[in-house]
Amino acid sequence: MKNEEISDSCSCDDHHVESDRRKFIRQLSLGGALLTGVPQIASAFGPEQQGSQQWDKSPLLQSGKIQKITLLQTADIHAQLYTHDEFFLENNKAVYKKRGGFAVLKTMLDTLRKENLQNTLLIDGGDCFQGGGVAALSEGRAIIPLVNAIDYDIVLPGNWEVVYGKAMMERDMGAYNAQKVCANMFHDTNGPDHGELIFHPWYVQHFGQLKIGFIGYNDPLTPKRQSPAYSKGIKFTKPEVNVERYIRHLRDIEKCNLVFLITHMGLAQQVDLGNMKYVDGVDFILGADTHERVRKPIQAKYTKVTEPGAFGSFVSRLELIIENGKLKDAKYDLLDVDPVKYRPDPEMLKRVEEARKPYAEEMDRVIGKSKKTLVRYYVLENPIDNLITDAIYWKFKPDIALSNGFRFCPPLVVDPSKGEVDITNEFLWNMLPVNSDAKAGEITGKQLWDWLEKELHNVFAKNPAQRFGGWVVRFSGMKINFTAYNEMGKRINWVKIKGESIDLAKKYSIVACEREGDPDDTLCRIEKVLSAHKLGATLHDIMREYLKEHPVVSPVVEGRVTATDVPHDLLSQLEGYDYQFR
Repeated sequence: MKNEEISDSCSCDDHHVESDRRKFIRQLSLGGALLTGVPQIASAFGPEQQGSQQWDKSPLLQSGKIQKITLLQTADIHAQLYTHDEFFLENNKAVYKKRGGFAVLKTMLDTLRKENLQNTLLIDGGDCFQGGGVAALSEGRAIIPLVNAIDYDIVLPGNWEVVYGKAMMERDMGAYNAQKVCANMFHDTNGPDHGELIFHPWYVQHFGQLKIGFIGYNDPLTPKRQSPAYSKGIKFTKPEVNVERYIRHLRDIEKCNLVFLITHMGLAQQVDLGNMKYVDGVDFILGADTHERVRKPIQAKYTKVTEPGAFGSFVSRLELIIENGKLKDAKYDLLDVDPVKYRPDPEMLKRVEEARKPYAEEMDRVIGKSKKTLVRYYVLENPIDNLITDAIYWKFKPDIALSNGFRFCPPLVVDPSKGEVDITNEFLWNMLPVNSDAKAGEITGKQLWDWLEKELHNVFAKNPAQRFGGWVVRFSGMKINFTAYNEMGKRINWVKIKGESIDLAKKYSIVACEREGDPDDTLCRIEKVLSAHKLGATLHDIMREYLKEHPVVSPVVEGRVTATDVPHDLLSQLEGYDYQFR
């Protein structure tokens, strides 16, 4: 049962009542006060009343003079079906614990709902049905019933929801029972829907006389961050194009008491958005995309920003205290999806097993072993991508093997009693959820240098709106040193290829993955590559062949990427705020 066990069955009456209530409200609801500067009600909530249970004991709350609204959020689940190893940073050391899984998440969310049964909303911030083998092989379809069984109220498409193409995205998203919101994804076709929004831009939820509005935004850089073919037929716009208009509509026309943005743009971009005048009137930005674990809301100039981690390992809980229709206080927690505290829901376990059954034999096949824990949380360099690029380098023997700076994939931790851990096809899909073709070509040292400068700018740009969501690109056969916070074009200090300093005039052979929709002479966002051609093998083929030849691997961080001003174990792009990834 993949680290989970079936618990005793229990009555589901409360859940059915809650589900019916929310479905009724959704049918009614299709379609404030700014937190910053609002005084907290110290008389109602003293220092000793910090937890949810203490709040519930408040005389004002019990008298009905004030109202508590609970917003629960997940994001970036990336189709991780089962409880898995999760990375934590404690006392500056990596620690791994079991977290997540749809069955554990189901139990936890049902439990949290019951704490505020009539006034709880559940939101997902996107990237839900991509990131695992079952999701990829079913093009997301196997994941949709699991999400519906959790019974979300509002969902936002993330940057990876487009991975199976526009038509499949619309079918998958359309199969959700939850309300879909996104204000910046438009039909870009020759049909009659050209220029129209694909999803409704906003949603209003009623709690008695109280109205709360939500506006959704996906990452406008999606077509550049990943294969352009995925987004064919979709036009993305930046939030500033229409967010002020929608805020004013919800505030002035709909008369919403509170307004939230649900965004899938990455923490740095979301904090930057919170500093813009045109979001004045937004109470919180409920963020996603960069898998950041915000444990205390980040205060931007006009609003506050949260983000709830990834892989179904965490749930954010935002409790709002409303008096006379105005926000008076808010309490925020990032909660672990802990299988010890929340036993797996047996019905959800059955659903997961059924969804996985057609692919189970293939997913369970062991293709290699590792003596080192495989992890992908570090911004500069990590063992997983060193393994991938080493395999490409071994197979084709180029001067340089490249891989995108992917972020997804939970850790795979070595069993101390065995001294190694199995690498299965399922974990291969976690590492490489898109089975791209390998592609080769030649570039000059000058092209390589300039490309590295662009890629580093995508990660460390002073303007957060220019940052892509991924980490530093990965490679084998090359080492680089840079200064992260220098000006654009002045970050690289040195590059060494096969131990020798780069020759800007020399041509180097490279192998990377094909990005569907790129021009033929573009490789890993490097343009005008000479002699670019596919190699007749996919990355999965290469990995399996490499692991067959090297059945036990030991990839580690070994200094392929170093920087003068950020540590080798950097975990976040966001700087300058009271935030630490842990």
